[in-house]
Amino acid sequence: MSKTKTYYQCQSCGHASPKWLGKCPDCGSWNSFVEEKSVPPGRRTSGIDTLGKTAPVALGAIDTVSESRTPTGLQEFDRVLGGGVVPGSVVLVGGDPGIGKSTLLLQTFSGLSKKSGKLLYVSGEESPRQIKMRADRLTVNADNIILLPETSLEGILDTAAKLSPEAMVVDSIQTVYTQEMLSAPGSVGQVRECSAKLMLFAKRSGIPVFIVGHVTKEGTIAGPRVLEHIVDTVLYFEGDRGHSYRILRTMKNRFGSTNEIGVFEMSDAGLREVDNPSELFLSERPRNVSGSAVVASLEGTRPLMVEVQALVSQTNFGMPRRTSIGVDFNRVNLLVAVLEKRAGLHLGGMDIFVNVVGGLKIMEPAVDLGIVATVSSSVREVPVDPRTCVFGEVGLSGEVRAVAQAEARLREAAKIGFKKAIVPAGNAEKIKNDQGLEIMGVRDVEACIEAVLS
Repeated sequence: MSKTKTYYQCQSCGHASPKWLGKCPDCGSWNSFVEEKSVPPGRRTSGIDTLGKTAPVALGAIDTVSESRTPTGLQEFDRVLGGGVVPGSVVLVGGDPGIGKSTLLLQTFSGLSKKSGKLLYVSGEESPRQIKMRADRLTVNADNIILLPETSLEGILDTAAKLSPEAMVVDSIQTVYTQEMLSAPGSVGQVRECSAKLMLFAKRSGIPVFIVGHVTKEGTIAGPRVLEHIVDTVLYFEGDRGHSYRILRTMKNRFGSTNEIGVFEMSDAGLREVDNPSELFLSERPRNVSGSAVVASLEGTRPLMVEVQALVSQTNFGMPRRTSIGVDFNRVNLLVAVLEKRAGLHLGGMDIFVNVVGGLKIMEPAVDLGIVATVSSSVREVPVDPRTCVFGEVGLSGEVRAVAQAEARLREAAKIGFKKAIVPAGNAEKIKNDQGLEIMGVRDVEACIEAVLS
């Protein structure tokens, strides 16, 4: 009989070492090694083996008919998934504690229960009474939802194999453990092994599985990054505690686009879909105030009108401060350097603060022109016309480059009520202006500043 061996594993990246290390040689994390025990042979296997083994199939013999998708009843959730739930898919939903992950999936199951059969909700953190109280508050259709308070993976898979539900939720993966491993629930080994077995169960049975994952302080799914490689779809549920809305963002999707977002608003009756998020983000926009501009951004196929603010003031310290919220910090520093070098603005002794209103995070380069406009407006104390929107990418030589989907951005701007758009000259030459907007094309940051502040 072989003996159980002990080793140490990094809880951030999964690197294994025969001895404890203070710093992980792979990811550089400090004090992340935890003692683990190897899996002894002869452990009993879980209920997934009762589903049978698959046989090899020739590639040419596979039917190319597209996968049928089941709508969830939440259009924003369907948009993020790519049109609905695919049979046999594994969806990982991550987010901060209390952000609304369980509420979202319970409302999703409420919509699926109207079109499907039995649905299995596995809860490892909450009791059935707690879930029932939430379901009553959300007015969830609970006729076909079966609750299973269980943390043992073997028990979960055995129950799922017997019930054969139309879909299953595991809330959360950090509380589930398998008896084949001796480590504690939530460790790297347990999270990886349980996720792999759930994925195998979903692929063999055709039952879609939703997995809830906790998020670390760095904003990533707790456990090894391999967890995100195992599943088919990775969704992050984002939001600011100071705001009522939530954003469901796709980080990975094997069955659809990875750039889509869904916008929800948290209320007493649960999550409410936001059909027109641009109006929500611009509802409290100040008028005739310097350092504020509206950018026509694009998230996947959805154009969004968001407000970008900047505050430029004389520094009281030897080193000026640079702070950015919602946009890349290094990108802001780059644009400030371009304004100093190419536009002649004296910003070396200025504190500069840039913020995207509403807690949004914009990573696309089209926000560059908005940052240039707000910083210039704040330093010169000249407000931007509230009926003007901007978008465009800025290069190191001060040129303004064209961006994708310009006409979709302008249609959204016209629908909200904007009258003027400052866009890259490369886009202005190709745009068919049928929206009634005054379109002004600019080729460099100097022309942009003159157009915005004139």
